[in-house]
Amino acid sequence: MTKMRTILYTGKGGVGKTTVAAATALRSAALGYRTVVMSTDIAHSLADAFDTRLGPVPTEVARNLWAQEIDVRHELQVHWKTVREWLAALFQWRGLDAVVAEELAVLPGMEELVSLLHVGRYACRGDVDVLVVDCAPTGETFRLLSFPEVARWYMRHIFPIERKIVGTVAPLVRRTFGVPLPGEEVFSNVEALYRQLEQMREVLLDAAHSSVRLVVNPEKMVVKEAQRSFTYLNLYGYQTDLVVCNRLFPEGFGGDFLAGWREAQAQNLRLVEEAFAPVPVLKVPLMRREVVGLRMLEEFAGALFGDDDPTRFFYTGRPQEFCKEGEHIVLRVRLPFASREELKVLEDGRELVLEAGRWRRNFLLPDALAGYTVQGAAFESGHLKIVFVPKKAQRGEHGGQADTGGSL
Repeated sequence: MTKMRTILYTGKGGVGKTTVAAATALRSAALGYRTVVMSTDIAHSLADAFDTRLGPVPTEVARNLWAQEIDVRHELQVHWKTVREWLAALFQWRGLDAVVAEELAVLPGMEELVSLLHVGRYACRGDVDVLVVDCAPTGETFRLLSFPEVARWYMRHIFPIERKIVGTVAPLVRRTFGVPLPGEEVFSNVEALYRQLEQMREVLLDAAHSSVRLVVNPEKMVVKEAQRSFTYLNLYGYQTDLVVCNRLFPEGFGGDFLAGWREAQAQNLRLVEEAFAPVPVLKVPLMRREVVGLRMLEEFAGALFGDDDPTRFFYTGRPQEFCKEGEHIVLRVRLPFASREELKVLEDGRELVLEAGRWRRNFLLPDALAGYTVQGAAFESGHLKIVFVPKKAQRGEHGGQADTGGSL
């Protein structure tokens, strides 16, 4: 049985990622792949892109193509109902209003997370060749994907103990203090949810079949947010194989009136190519009309992919990797065409700037490195190795901060 190809699109709200996801799925189906495109965004717009009605059950919208908009409330009811009821009761016991307690019982990010469980289900079914996912418009979605990693340790070391203790003391605590403790059904639901999260994680971390794609507009704020997403995707081991730069003004568009905008887009496009190298960037011009319906989606897919197969991997490997070495954190950056003599590493607050001749790349560092600073760097086998140490380790006897900039 051929494994399912999974493609996740994410990006800042309003950049056109739903359009890109729909166009990718339509081109995939036209090439003969059995394709499903689904939206996990709470504010769905996939139905608008296809100009048809969609729901939580896959609807055939073209030959070989099915689309669905996940019903988040239904997913929470199925996968989080028992736990949610217990949390709501606990919050009410603490004196919160019933409506407020019900809202707080849905932990931040749970909506997107339970929607993504469909990835694992489709992989198990084996009747889908390509799954295209239109994700919620935030880079934080992918930070949530680190949850199974944390949950694994919890489920192995803490969960069995909690289950045993609660089973022993629950009757006494309920009678004495009236505290609503979790019952066996709550623990069973947590266990089942964990198993499905692990299944989803295995599918998305399978670099031979799954990848994430970032959609951006040539605007500085949009690019910066995409850089953060890119950093966290690399940090958590998810492969990014493509960046799509959408809504580029055609040459001469708008005449003198939009000359400043065209110049800004050109500058920001250079920033996009620098920030995500060596991951390729595909460019899409601003379309002549709103991209709604199959005909315009086909035109958009042609502008984006040409005659190429959108399901292929446009890039393999990780351009940057983080790892822990003792107290140090090491960032390895793939720079296959650079030489040691021309490399510079500059630290600027929460940004790391790499320079190699006329080539320049900016990294937005993850929150985990907030208390670290660059100790040094080395160039090894086409990779730049940058070592971060806790800031206290960089302070001398007189409390001064060591200089971390300059050439290697």
